[in-house]
Amino acid sequence: MKTVYEAFAATAIAAPDAAFLCAPPAPNRPYHPQGVEYTYGQAGAEVERLRAAYEAAGFGHGHRVALLLENRPEFFFHYLALNALGSGIVPINPDYRRDEMLYQMEHSDADLAVVIAARVTDVEVVARERAQPLPVVNAEDWPSTLPMPRVAPRGGTPGLDTECSLLYTSGTTGRPKGCVLTNRYYLTSGAWYRDIGGLVVIEQGRERILNPLPLYHMNCQALTATCAMLTANCLILPERFSPSRWWNDVVASRATIIHYLGVMPPMLLNQPVTPEERQHAVKFGVGAGVEPELHEAVEKRFGFPLIEAWGMTETGRVTLVNREPRMIHTRAFGRPFGGLEAKVADDTGGEVPRGTEGELLVRWGGPEGPRHGFFSGYLKDEMATEEAWRGGWFHTGDVVRQDPDGMLYFVDRKKNIIRRAGENIAAAEIEAVIQAHDEVAQVAVVAAPDEVREEEVMACIVAMPGVTADAALADRIFEWCLERLAYFKAPGWMLFVPSLPTTGTQKVQKSQMFPKGEDPRRRHGAIDLRERKRRRS
Repeated sequence: MKTVYEAFAATAIAAPDAAFLCAPPAPNRPYHPQGVEYTYGQAGAEVERLRAAYEAAGFGHGHRVALLLENRPEFFFHYLALNALGSGIVPINPDYRRDEMLYQMEHSDADLAVVIAARVTDVEVVARERAQPLPVVNAEDWPSTLPMPRVAPRGGTPGLDTECSLLYTSGTTGRPKGCVLTNRYYLTSGAWYRDIGGLVVIEQGRERILNPLPLYHMNCQALTATCAMLTANCLILPERFSPSRWWNDVVASRATIIHYLGVMPPMLLNQPVTPEERQHAVKFGVGAGVEPELHEAVEKRFGFPLIEAWGMTETGRVTLVNREPRMIHTRAFGRPFGGLEAKVADDTGGEVPRGTEGELLVRWGGPEGPRHGFFSGYLKDEMATEEAWRGGWFHTGDVVRQDPDGMLYFVDRKKNIIRRAGENIAAAEIEAVIQAHDEVAQVAVVAAPDEVREEEVMACIVAMPGVTADAALADRIFEWCLERLAYFKAPGWMLFVPSLPTTGTQKVQKSQMFPKGEDPRRRHGAIDLRERKRRRS
């Protein structure tokens, strides 16, 4: 098979009555409030109807269509119809507003935008401002004929190297980059997940995979959905993660596998105990970022293992701790395997000794070359692409360490390392400790400038509902940190905030927490704890 559409079509022929897409019941959801489920045969009929409409309008190999369809099953009908013609998709983050969306539509050169009814007006505003005209179509009021693309399609038959989608990075440190992802990337990613093995056993035609991540994210749209198509399994699409509704969704959808983000476990642990949390059929969860202090408690309470993984939009493939011992009290995320090579390197690209922290570099070790199965590059940014691949390895920007047995442990993103008086401090380590405090709902640790020590640790904290965010709470959290961390890692500054800016995948956007040039120490309410940071015997 050379396209994702071909993989889907093969399954639709072989197993037309197998469930493909499920949206759990959600009374307050504007679409499918009672829930809906499509078989591969039913989805195939919708895909062919849309394929004919796009083809009649002249869409084909080389075109791009932007999709703002949220986490609805209909997303896949359009995506697969376009993939069959060789047209790529540009999924739009529904949380994007004018400036972000205008940048994405300009940068991607999208030929058409297909949008849910509630957002048509928003996208039309952007369309009028774009230098090139951008036709906008209401997906819920489908026209009899579609606007034609500006240029004719490229010749040739869609294949493995045809662009499948253009996914944009979260843009936490500037404008998002557009990652060009091909059919080869998608099929490789889906087969990788299917074949990982160990504790991650995916049975043909028997799994129902609930993934709350958005469809503009590779985890759900590339890794999970393609795996489902290759195995005749069902992808469950909740509207979004809701801690109060989660177990109802899991039980109602009959999920056998769930995907999670690191923010989900603490939220679920803070929910009242319900019968549904033990009445499910879940075999395991796959995700990233569960805090080591909470990992065991989550598994004991809910009754299934959480398999920690690592991956990026650019890499497609993931690593997982899919065999025992899983090292759940650490930030272990697996070993390189199956042709995926990794090394921990210093700033020159040289490998560091085992146990030493450095940047994670990855590549494909097979005869196809190091970039095989990875993203094809950043759109319109060859310099950034080559910089990421310098020395023949993809530079992830993640600081990790590797033990003598090859297990990799996450430390932090390079940009989140705080340099205080000669010590390199990982913000993620401090965040893990503070997040485990019962009175903390969310935390982000950043570097604050310091005239003596270069940088100081600053914790920005959202208190749990009903908890008074005052100096007394700061004292309790500070003492909690001193009991669990070396003194120099404890926050020298603490700031209570009502909320933290996040991406659609709930990653905190630290670059948006404070305006550029602002000294966070001067923010009203910042609590100075530096004098209390002393060695304790």
